[in-house]
Amino acid sequence: MRNDKKSNESGNSKNQQLDQYRADDSGKHLTTNQGVKVSEDEFSLKAGERGPTLMEDFHFREKMTHFDHERIPERIVHARGFAAHGEFEVYESMGEYTKAGFLQDPSKKTPVFVRFSTVAGNRGSAETVRDARGFATKFYTEEGNYDLVGNNIPVFFIQDAIKFPDLVHAIKAEPHNEMPQAATAHDTFWDFVANNQESAHMIMWAMSDRAIPRSFRMMEGFGVHTFRFVNEKGKAHFVKFHWKPVLGTHSLVWDEAQKINGKDPDFHRRDLYESIENGDYPEYELGVQLIKEEEEFNFDFDILDPTKLWPEEEVPVKIIGKMTLNRNVDNVFAETEQAAFHPGSVVPGIDFSNDPLLQGRLFSYTDTQLIRLGGPNFHELPINRPVCPFHNNQRDGYGRQTINKGQVSYHKNSLANNTPAPANEEEGGYTHYQEKMEGRKVRARSESFKDHFSQATLFWNSMSGPEKEHMINAFSFELGKVMSKSVQQQVVDMFAHVSLDLAKGFAEAIGADVPEGPGSKVTKSSPALSQENTVKRPHTRKVGVIVSNLFKGKEVTTALERLKKAGLQPEIISSKLGVLKGAEGEELEVDHTFLTCDSVIFDSLYVVGGNETDKNFFKETSYFVKEAFAHFKPIGATHEGASILEEIGIKNGPGVVTGESIDTFTSEFIEAISAHRHWDREIV
Repeated sequence: MRNDKKSNESGNSKNQQLDQYRADDSGKHLTTNQGVKVSEDEFSLKAGERGPTLMEDFHFREKMTHFDHERIPERIVHARGFAAHGEFEVYESMGEYTKAGFLQDPSKKTPVFVRFSTVAGNRGSAETVRDARGFATKFYTEEGNYDLVGNNIPVFFIQDAIKFPDLVHAIKAEPHNEMPQAATAHDTFWDFVANNQESAHMIMWAMSDRAIPRSFRMMEGFGVHTFRFVNEKGKAHFVKFHWKPVLGTHSLVWDEAQKINGKDPDFHRRDLYESIENGDYPEYELGVQLIKEEEEFNFDFDILDPTKLWPEEEVPVKIIGKMTLNRNVDNVFAETEQAAFHPGSVVPGIDFSNDPLLQGRLFSYTDTQLIRLGGPNFHELPINRPVCPFHNNQRDGYGRQTINKGQVSYHKNSLANNTPAPANEEEGGYTHYQEKMEGRKVRARSESFKDHFSQATLFWNSMSGPEKEHMINAFSFELGKVMSKSVQQQVVDMFAHVSLDLAKGFAEAIGADVPEGPGSKVTKSSPALSQENTVKRPHTRKVGVIVSNLFKGKEVTTALERLKKAGLQPEIISSKLGVLKGAEGEELEVDHTFLTCDSVIFDSLYVVGGNETDKNFFKETSYFVKEAFAHFKPIGATHEGASILEEIGIKNGPGVVTGESIDTFTSEFIEAISAHRHWDREIV
């Protein structure tokens, strides 16, 4: 990883460009949108104090009209999102593979804007639902904007974009009663799955821990589709994109995720916002998988099939750069909500493949922005404007901001010396890769796309024991909510082709017929797919510290300082807000009461206690600790806290650390937190 803090002109220019649109109204006079100072903003203009409002009240009309039109249509999918600004730097020139300018010079930083999102829910839905997550990145390059519009899952439900409306109709709340919100645990979704079996691989990911990420900061991103890199010589490589979080890939557990939805439905956005505000900038390394054109057919899967991944053991991920998110948005609507992403926004050196899902997205995204953002000029909104100048003969339309000079708005022309004129390839003009095409016009699918189960089994084979158990539980929960016995049985029979152990596990739980048969013969696995093998670091983990008055002051404050030094974030929990006094005069400011927080908000608990506790303190502490223990989280305790744990009935075991020596305790507790979860408790 690089930590070079150099800046560049394009990064500064994007910030400066946005600066001209930022407004600080503090200390200013109130005006209309036309700049006229307003003398009164409490009362409308009337014919007498008790008379009717007059139509000539232009201030009232402007204010009310703007309010009436403040909402734009939310995204059909990915409506619930949150975003941040940042920068990207490449580690070394990628000129061997692509001529894309932002992938050449390690000394340059390219400004980026990243929007994370859930898929199924409406804009007001909760964030820790079981769902795929959007991971869309806009690079403001000197050659134009490049949008890498991906997800946190590397495959998709369908193979052809013509089926996308069907998928979304099935996954959304059912139309007869608009339930359930932001959830797939209902009949129409699973009916779609059972009757569109190309979704098998995606469903395995959706039922895994990947669908309930711990945070946006600990979530992988994937471009999903196969694209092309093209270098200066016109040589192409097939490419898939990966974002690898520096903190590793980590998840919630299902019971915890459900409770967070009630305790803090803004959990993921709050985590991202606070991390950036605290200076704990989220970092992701960009990786690429590359396949030579002549090796396109060397695999036991079709590399253009969006329901297939390229196993990292067969096609290694080359890490080529790092993205750092270092600035929160100033206004969620103006930036996050109005941001328009499009997989067709590419720069020279990046091109498309014949992936039929990608081909459909190239049409759909522009079409969507036309209705959401009111017309063809959405690219002129500050958040969408490129940092490089743009010139063309497009004119007029809703929301036009550019004031074009001159009489010419067409090509070719002589009145303006045929400008703006096309640029040839040497001048930086975009040229499409010249792929040889031939064939009849047909509505059909390649035979190479018809294996729907091998990679679903690959995913199952790659999971650890706890991960497999979580998947069986996820299927059991989801299908347990399905009312149709027929749909339940169809899904059981479908996933018997993936794994008999899996199908039998949830068939028994939902009372369906247990399948028989040989099951899958696929034995291949990909260790890179298991979160058991991810990076494990304590950095930025939140530690709930449960304390009461007359705690062992010096030793406890020493422990807290060591936790902070390791990059952890301890927050003090007690019965009341205010200042707690230690036995030796030390003071701790309380951050939360038992009433205003919950164990599910923290990654671990440190129970300190004190010599001044009561029954309520013990009762609340007991609830926090038992819940954290059930969620396999690290639990530490010293002094009176160790006695509380013993009284609760939680003894030393996997992820439970107690002790009187602060040096030994903090070292072992930090190590336990680094592990994220302690699944051995499932068999204790």
